Amino acid sequence: MSTMADVRHIRALCAAALGLLLLVAALPAAHAAGAGAGAGERQSTVLRGGDALYGSGGVRCTLGFNATDGTGVHGILPGHCGNVADSWYADPERSVPVGRTSGATFPGSDHAAIRYTGPDLEAPSEVTTYGDGPRRVERAVEPRPGMPVCRSGPASGRQCGTVTQVNVSLPGGLVDGLFTVDLCAEPGDDGGPVVSGDAAVGFLVHTPGDCGSTGTTYYQPVQEPLAAYGLEVGYGGTG
Repeated sequence: MSTMADVRHIRALCAAALGLLLLVAALPAAHAAGAGAGAGERQSTVLRGGDALYGSGGVRCTLGFNATDGTGVHGILPGHCGNVADSWYADPERSVPVGRTSGATFPGSDHAAIRYTGPDLEAPSEVTTYGDGPRRVERAVEPRPGMPVCRSGPASGRQCGTVTQVNVSLPGGLVDGLFTVDLCAEPGDDGGPVVSGDAAVGFLVHTPGDCGSTGTTYYQPVQEPLAAYGLEVGYGGTG
């Protein structure tokens, strides 16, 4: 025969077992809710001049500058890139959309614009320096011989030198109105920005060799595409 102590003990065991069953049953639902919230979250993508872009058709190019037309933000890069890619992405897997080519000129000149349409995209008027933090771009200027400049690119990082010539053509005359800088570049730097202080000057469009074979590179002045697409640098915020 059970005593009252035995009955109380059995009831306590049953209550503990029931509580454990309820806790276990609740775990899958709680995990699923957490997974759903995580899956719905999107991280913002920050895109600056000097960052790599990946285009449709296997194209890879470096962003020159961000600029605005007052209603939205565009990216500026070489026309020989914009001519062959319609859609652009921030990653090699082409899973993070950036935008679409909105205009391109090549040959003659060498510039293109991308209209940014990617969700959660931040595109400040800045360039990546690869080691010295982002640098703000406030204005655009024409190049002149002897001007001190610094170039950024994902393959060779940041280098500083001077403008050597202005209003020059590529060998063969494919593109006119370029300027040269006494700096080398590597494959993968194509499109990278050149700045003088806080001023945008141009972006890389041709490298005769690499840093083991040449110390001269060719650049498209940035003021031409800014005028062609009705854009300006130096806007506030992220655009």
